[in-house]
Amino acid sequence: MKAIRIRGFDAVPVLEEMPDPVQQPGRTIVRMHAATVGHIDRTVWRGSFLRHPPLPYTPGVEAAGIVLASDRFAVGQRVWLRGSGLGTLFDGTWCEQIDAPDEALGLLPDALPMALGAAFFSPTTSAWVALHEVAKLQTGEQVLVTGASGAVGSLAVQLARELGCTVRALDPDAEAPPPASADLLIDTVGGSVLSTALPAVRPGGRAVLIGYTAGPTLQLDIAHFLQRDVALLPLNMFRREAAGRAAAPELLARLADGRLHLEVRNFALADAAVALEWIAQRGHRGRAVLVP
Repeated sequence: MKAIRIRGFDAVPVLEEMPDPVQQPGRTIVRMHAATVGHIDRTVWRGSFLRHPPLPYTPGVEAAGIVLASDRFAVGQRVWLRGSGLGTLFDGTWCEQIDAPDEALGLLPDALPMALGAAFFSPTTSAWVALHEVAKLQTGEQVLVTGASGAVGSLAVQLARELGCTVRALDPDAEAPPPASADLLIDTVGGSVLSTALPAVRPGGRAVLIGYTAGPTLQLDIAHFLQRDVALLPLNMFRREAAGRAAAPELLARLADGRLHLEVRNFALADAAVALEWIAQRGHRGRAVLVP
């Protein structure tokens, strides 16, 4: 089989021939039809993640495909894959045949394209958990979203509107914040954009911090911040993986019937380096997906 291999952190991904995996107890072999290129993959590839597989390794924490061999799943079953060490502790999904722990798999509805099945988990569950589990969003609240053109941001906008909330997107180039009327800020980009957005949250409001593509640091005027009493709530989806998996079937159903929309862009498996560069560009829309 063909697989992307990383032989050094920040090194150019290389497409290589590898032996086909052999199914073992507790693990499932999946023929990959689509594999997502996400910011976690990029962070691991650069050597900046808390955990990483031993070099050389095959990246990829998410994918979708067809079961080839398994003790738990029927051969031919459509599945999505996410987590359980894929691409962070051992070889991941950027390969033609994925060797995955059984617990990494979920059933993929027939109505959903493979590319969406590969790409859905991280942005949809992050948006859902941020709004419902972390922020405890209430019907009719005022919501401000940064990075609303991105995958997580666009889904946060859609889900908040479903709940009858008024949603505004913050212009990333704004030099001044909008009026301080937001009950909730969903920040997906961090850095200077977060600094600009925070004053738009009303006193006693809250801000959920999801990403940091605009920078990993935040400078605060502590005296001013204490007076405003805005709660900063970090989203850690590794810690909240169970909540994300519990929400996955409903989110898949909404994607399948069109209630939710997620953009994807396909790249050839050999173009993994191009996809890694694309997701780092400011203003890119949707998610990158590798297809064999």
